[in-house]
Amino acid sequence: MLELGCFLQRLFSTFPNSWPGVGLLLLRLCLAIALLYFGIDGLSNPSETTVLAQDFIASAGGIFLLVGLWTPVTGALAALDEILTAFSRYSSPREHTWIHIFLAVLSVSVAMLGPGSWSIDARLFGRKRFDIDRTRGKRPSP
Repeated sequence: MLELGCFLQRLFSTFPNSWPGVGLLLLRLCLAIALLYFGIDGLSNPSETTVLAQDFIASAGGIFLLVGLWTPVTGALAALDEILTAFSRYSSPREHTWIHIFLAVLSVSVAMLGPGSWSIDARLFGRKRFDIDRTRGKRPSP
């Protein structure tokens, strides 16, 4: 049986810190704020059930990306949701289509790059320190 933690760790190549980590943090924060804005705005003015579900997914995705939890999965779901929102006939006015396409591209970027070192994913699945016992396997000297 494959553990979820093992599967999620394989989705990340690195957890960069320093300047690349700050860049990923800013990318995640800006995307999360935009998703939360559009999601909460849509939830406050409910119309169709389909649009309500899309707005809920956007809001939940914004929260998960804000804290950096399950970033690759959340980014992929947010990208799919934003593409559906952009081309749905029930969603926002046509002038917002390009904004939703832009948010979909940002979501895919975050999903592919990972969360960075300042995230819950980094704490759960990130770098681990292993202490290797160099005396193990050696024969004791007489």
